[in-house]
Amino acid sequence: MATAPQTKAIEDYSLLDNQVQSDPYAFYELLHREQPVYQMPETGMYMVTKYESLRFVLTHPEIFSNDTNLAADKSLQGDDHVKYQSILEEKGWGHVQTLQRTDPPEHLRYRKLLDRVFTASRVKTLTPFVDDVSGELIDAFIDRGSCEFISEYAMPFPGIIIAEQLGLDRSEIRTFKKWGDAMLAMATKILDEEQLRATAAIELEAQHFLADMFEQRRAHPQDDLISALVHAHGDDMEPLTMHELQNLMHQLITGGFETTQSAVAHAVWLLVRQPELQDMLFEDPTRIKRFVEESLRWESPVQGLFRVTREDVELDGTMIPKASFVIVRYGAANRDAEKFECPHKFDMERSNGGAHLAFGSGGHFCVGAMLARREMTTAISDITRRMKNITLTRPMADPVHEPSLAFLPIAEMHLGFEKR
Repeated sequence: MATAPQTKAIEDYSLLDNQVQSDPYAFYELLHREQPVYQMPETGMYMVTKYESLRFVLTHPEIFSNDTNLAADKSLQGDDHVKYQSILEEKGWGHVQTLQRTDPPEHLRYRKLLDRVFTASRVKTLTPFVDDVSGELIDAFIDRGSCEFISEYAMPFPGIIIAEQLGLDRSEIRTFKKWGDAMLAMATKILDEEQLRATAAIELEAQHFLADMFEQRRAHPQDDLISALVHAHGDDMEPLTMHELQNLMHQLITGGFETTQSAVAHAVWLLVRQPELQDMLFEDPTRIKRFVEESLRWESPVQGLFRVTREDVELDGTMIPKASFVIVRYGAANRDAEKFECPHKFDMERSNGGAHLAFGSGGHFCVGAMLARREMTTAISDITRRMKNITLTRPMADPVHEPSLAFLPIAEMHLGFEKR
């Protein structure tokens, strides 16, 4: 007698399982139906998965604080968070809350500073530079007919751009990437004692390098972001402390590398999985912007970030106690069927594709969103204009993504193609 197929239940999934992290969409769909606010049994954190609920969380910082220090003992590392901080404080600079990790009115000070840099006019001015970097990277492998796409394009493309905007040497981008990975580690996976100390050592290496850069720019300002940060004071602003400078650079380096790298990588992987799109975008480049937006919705590079509740709050029928860690799950919200029709279908023509939350919402909307969109548009335009019949030359890893509670990092993607 044939048996009915077994349907998975919520308790069959764990978001700490790399297989689930790498392909979470069946889990998200189940949570949408049965438990849209879900308390992870492994960590006690509450996952918010519905689109409108995320919008509420993101626009009410008086309830859902960005200052995760309010409940640091309930973070992914638990009490080891204190140990990590003590290592930094002893040999470098402990973390302080700036920009992404602050609420109004403190947040406005940092946001005002960064908004002066990441303006529409500045991104427009950067366009020729962005185009040049993309072209140079493709030139290096186009005649070969193959590449390892992550190391040869997806990582160095945004890496070179953010490095040069920060006033850093592009030849050191692999070192900066190592620093960025270490800076993200505490929020993406549970570390054992050895890993925690090794991660702290890498971050300390970054801190001391940056401290020297700050002092150089203090004495000899240049036209770069580090100089702007060091000299960001006047009648309306106090000078940033070394702790604040370190934390802002922490966020700019990690944001400049991982998120755009992942977004570009997933967009190209999508071209491989749906090869008809390659010729479609080549023949009609006006569709690239829609492709980019739908790619960001479909596989959001930032799957989730953290908040802490300042009070007891009920959301989607679940009571979340004060001082709870909350994961706002952007990847789940962008697959919410109540917001996006047929959410698991890639559809460039959907009328509300641009309503995705890949860059967040509210006061903490990603400060680098305009630059990231410019980089993605350039990447897809150049790749589809210069390459065709793009395929994998070896299977993707299983799971495809490296372990991460917050992101979707692809380690390797080996491509073959024909030159147009």
